[in-house]
Amino acid sequence: MKPREFVVEGPRVGLRAPREADREAWDALRRASGRFHTRWEPRVKPGPGVPRDAFDRFLKDANTSERERLLIVDRATGALLGYVGLGNIIRGPFQSAFIGYWIGKPFAGRGYMTEALGLMLRHSFVNLKLHRVEANIQPGNEPSKRTALAAGLRLEGYSPRYLKIAGVWADHERYALTVEDWRASLRTRRGSGRLRA
Repeated sequence: MKPREFVVEGPRVGLRAPREADREAWDALRRASGRFHTRWEPRVKPGPGVPRDAFDRFLKDANTSERERLLIVDRATGALLGYVGLGNIIRGPFQSAFIGYWIGKPFAGRGYMTEALGLMLRHSFVNLKLHRVEANIQPGNEPSKRTALAAGLRLEGYSPRYLKIAGVWADHERYALTVEDWRASLRTRRGSGRLRA
């Protein structure tokens, strides 16, 4: 994988736009992870599995003025690990977006998602010049909540019946981060020697 293909990259993973050549790897990873993600994701029809046209829709709508969808790729092997994306990007005085993410089941629990989420936040605040990024997570999704907190997002509130998941209106917790808090966390980590300038 050539570094210039990445929108942003870290020690282990890079984020890049999807392309037609990713179809087979995407389909295989989604199949391998279907049941792992079913209870957390919106679906047109409840149940495990991935619709046949899912990648077509993903690729067609990947990057517009209102969304940016990036693949998480292992820098050492080029393997597709998961996805992180921004949706509902609103400009003007709001300068905000919603963030969503998932990691393939074979790669869960290894820190890839935390690194990728941190990279997407950097991209959001530095390259896209956003002011605020929000993640909405179901209360029972402990891994996703831990990832959000590890990346610096804070719990802001609770939204009853916020999003339809597998045909049911599900409650969500709201996590968010502003550019000011993100910058402050960078200064703190640099001061403690945990982040190189």
